[in-house]
Amino acid sequence: MGSSYRQFCPVAKALELLDERWTLLIVRELVTGSRHFNELRRGVPRMSPSLLSSRLSRLVRAGILERRPSGGRVEYVLTDAGRELQQVVEALGTWGIRWIPQLGDEDLDPHLLLWDMHRNVDHESVPAERTVVQFRFPDVPAPSRDWWLVITPGEVDVCEDDPGFPPGVLVTTTLRRMTEIWRGDLSWGEALRAGELEVHGPEALRRGLPRWFTLSQFAPVPRPPALGRS
Repeated sequence: MGSSYRQFCPVAKALELLDERWTLLIVRELVTGSRHFNELRRGVPRMSPSLLSSRLSRLVRAGILERRPSGGRVEYVLTDAGRELQQVVEALGTWGIRWIPQLGDEDLDPHLLLWDMHRNVDHESVPAERTVVQFRFPDVPAPSRDWWLVITPGEVDVCEDDPGFPPGVLVTTTLRRMTEIWRGDLSWGEALRAGELEVHGPEALRRGLPRWFTLSQFAPVPRPPALGRS
């Protein structure tokens, strides 16, 4: 176990487990559907594999997770105690988007953004055939400038390299603007009208694109009037 606050307060006892760096973000990934080690890595891309493994082991020992074999792989499954933490994660996210709206450049991550977007696709709104959406962030260094979502019925793949299928839609904008759209700080329409986002492709796909994504679960959270977009 980590260091103790040496307090009987249940808040202190919970924090002895949960306030270690990355731990609650791992829980965030688990409550949003990640089950395997590589999926968790994609949700916390700046965390080292060895540290992720260590944190998962500690959560298993604490009774937050169960480690189960699944088809030759290991699956991490939340226990009853772990599932109760969903309320904690959602409350923290709601508070954070309301009261800490500022984003520094170091907070922007195309890998994390596309990973979050891939699990919030509304498959009923996307065309039935395979659809490829390419995102281009001109302000991002070349190795991470272009990203692709390959959407098929019931599945979405995130690709850092060209998947070899022609994109149906090309979205060009800065990483900051796309992140703001995703968080609900800015709408697709506002970004288009401001000339801060361009969408290229057949008209039907361009018009349908905003409906393909349900946006972040925190996008609908009302913001205090005094706090606007940075």
